Amino acid sequence: MGREIRTILITGGCGFIGSNFVRYMLRNYDYTVINVDKLTYAGNLENLSDISDHPNYEFVRGDIADKALIQGLASKGVDAIINFAAESHVDRSIEDSRVFIETNVLGTQVLLDASREYGISRFVQISTDEVYGSLGPTGSFTETSPLAPNSPYSASKTAADLLVRAYCKTYGLPSVITRCSNNYGPYQFPEKLIPLMISNALEDNPLPVYGDGMNVRDWIFVEDHCRAIDVIMHKGREGAVYNIGGNNEVPNIEIVKIILKRLNKPESLIKFVEDRPGHDRRYAIDSAKLRKELGWDTLYPFEEAIDLTVRWYVENQAWWKKVKSGEYLKYYERMYGHRL
Repeated sequence: MGREIRTILITGGCGFIGSNFVRYMLRNYDYTVINVDKLTYAGNLENLSDISDHPNYEFVRGDIADKALIQGLASKGVDAIINFAAESHVDRSIEDSRVFIETNVLGTQVLLDASREYGISRFVQISTDEVYGSLGPTGSFTETSPLAPNSPYSASKTAADLLVRAYCKTYGLPSVITRCSNNYGPYQFPEKLIPLMISNALEDNPLPVYGDGMNVRDWIFVEDHCRAIDVIMHKGREGAVYNIGGNNEVPNIEIVKIILKRLNKPESLIKFVEDRPGHDRRYAIDSAKLRKELGWDTLYPFEEAIDLTVRWYVENQAWWKKVKSGEYLKYYERMYGHRL
């Protein structure tokens, strides 16, 4: 890695994982953190209201595809860029893929060009296990698994990953790619499975479960993901890809039943709905490379972390009720109204 890290630019830092990472970095390091976020539907300034006055924190509202803005920020002596900014919901990408290409591909290209021009010493691309496609009933994705995206969202993330790889190979840009399994925890936008099921259950609304509910995901608590990005940013090999997984495969329907049990709500709230197109059946991540090379491991057992997560949504109902108002309700109706 190049010069010592003192200032980091975090893109998409008002989203779920980004906001947790911003808070994590300010808690653990004396770095200056610049957070640029477009504040689309999933970016929420309230996610970071508790640290908005932190002396080492600066928020800038803007689009990562805005070349002038990004170059202006990079010229401030930024040492590392961590790119969380992305349109990330599969259902929305099926509705309209254009914005996914604009943000996830063109936005990444703008960040990469700025990194080259201003000598960024580390570029971290936050990707997803969905670039690998779908698994059969056995096996796990490794860093050498073929890229086989099945949705416009995952295709756009795959394209961005390949751009990062190309800039590393062609220009020697000191970059690294992370691919993580499904996250859960505080501040997650309630279109995602776990916060959607918690919030619907708390309001005694139907819990829409796609297909037969047997789609399997590997779940990781967001704090463990933040710790992985931390060690990869500081110690990861240039040009490497690191898978990040919780080693915790659970079918969606089991997640829903666990949440209902924690909330003392009846399983009669579960409503199976028509499956979405191209719904990957199973993901499983092999993070042995990260564990062996960099010594990372998860700290939060699933039972403990899901309790922490459910409790957070119970104690912060004002946050998610505000998020679920307005435009989100229109989207929810488009996604599930004809299925329920």
